[in-house]
Amino acid sequence: MAAGQSQPAIRPARPEDVSFIARNILSSQRGPFPRGWFDIALGWNEPQCLSFVECTAIAQTRSWWHITQFIVAEVEGHPAASLCALPATGTEAAARAAIKEVATAIGLSATDLTAIFRRGAYGANCWVQGGEGEWLIEHVATLPEYRGRGLVQALIDHALSAGKQAGFNQASISFLIGNEAAERCYAKAGFTFAEEKRDPAFESITGSPGFRRFTRAI
Repeated sequence: MAAGQSQPAIRPARPEDVSFIARNILSSQRGPFPRGWFDIALGWNEPQCLSFVECTAIAQTRSWWHITQFIVAEVEGHPAASLCALPATGTEAAARAAIKEVATAIGLSATDLTAIFRRGAYGANCWVQGGEGEWLIEHVATLPEYRGRGLVQALIDHALSAGKQAGFNQASISFLIGNEAAERCYAKAGFTFAEEKRDPAFESITGSPGFRRFTRAI
């Protein structure tokens, strides 16, 4: 961290962070590309997507979009960066349950819900994720004005410590191929290449060839 800059305070996300977390979820899913998973699966404009993600962040279902799974880096009292960290087990089922819960709550029909899952299935052929027994770090994002301050490194250190305390010995992180800033950041944090999957159909939709996964011991 550069001289004269305050050390970040790392804390659990709180209900009042919901809008910040929702924006960071969308940002992390997009990376350097125009659209991310929620943009594509929902097919809505930015305010509508943000509102839906905010609902998933405070839903009864605790998916990897839920605020209880996130930690936040504050700079001078302002949320600046965040990530989620949780066990790999059950993440897909929880995500689907959260979407179904929110869709029902806001009055979407069964047809609407089916369409969301159908549009969102574009990544199935190239998604790579840590397996059973691994500690996942996902949805990593920093507000543009706070980048370059080492906030993500501080968050990752905190998340790895939490994983170790929870009894995990390996962490996994996945990101879009072509997100070079993320790849450099994770390599700096000690992660190394584990696998990748590519899919031409995925690339035609997103602009990214697919997903890459890094791991490291904790």
